[in-house]
Amino acid sequence: MKHKLLPLSETMHYILLALREPLHGYAAMQKIEEMSKGSVILAAGTLYGAIENLNKHGWIECVGDAGRRKIYEITAEGRDILKVEQERLSHILSLYEGSEPNEEV
Repeated sequence: MKHKLLPLSETMHYILLALREPLHGYAAMQKIEEMSKGSVILAAGTLYGAIENLNKHGWIECVGDAGRRKIYEITAEGRDILKVEQERLSHILSLYEGSEPNEEV
C-alpha cells in the first residue's frame, strides 16, 4: 500500500493509536502524552491540523460530539494503515536483532 502520508510521522502514529477508542482532541492529547511516557506533547494546532488531515484521508472520522468538542475514532482504512506501518517497523526492528549488543548500529 503506497500513500503520500507513508511512512507515518511519529505524531500521526500516536494519533491513530490513541483514536482506536473514540476521543475528543484534548483527551487524545492527554492519551498521547501518557502513551509516549511524556516524550510527545502535542500543541493544539499540531493535533487539530493532523486530525483534519487524517479525516480528509478517511483514516479517522467524527463519531459524535460532547458539547463543542468533536469526538473522533479510527476507521477501518486507518486500521489498515496502522497494520502496514506495524509490519514495516517490525521488519526494521528485526534487522537490529542481528546486531551484537555492543556493536555500533
